[in-house]
Amino acid sequence: MAVTTYIVDKDGNQIDASTATVPANRDFRGAWTLSGSVISEDLTKAKEIFADKVREARKPLLEALDTDFMKAQETGTSTTQIVADKQALRDAPTAGDSATTIAELKAAWPTACGDSPYA
Repeated sequence: MAVTTYIVDKDGNQIDASTATVPANRDFRGAWTLSGSVISEDLTKAKEIFADKVREARKPLLEALDTDFMKAQETGTSTTQIVADKQALRDAPTAGDSATTIAELKAAWPTACGDSPYA
């Protein structure tokens, strides 16, 4: 008995994987959408996935800056740079908002969040 593998897109549509044309990578697998036998990436959904990944990457960075901020306050050291770094991380999830292609979205990874998972 032959086993058939199906690909399911973000809307629940499915296709036999052996007959589908799929994107070259799976970075935005949760944004795949099916049109005929071609699977493409829905940019709006990909932007949501991108923003969530940024939020995940920035969480430990913000926590570390919170600690740095408290230590600076205790010692009377300037907090100006820490505040600026925290603001950059707060703004980071919107880095991909102006992207018009998946390639632009991947390139929009904010440097404040460290190395890009899309590099």
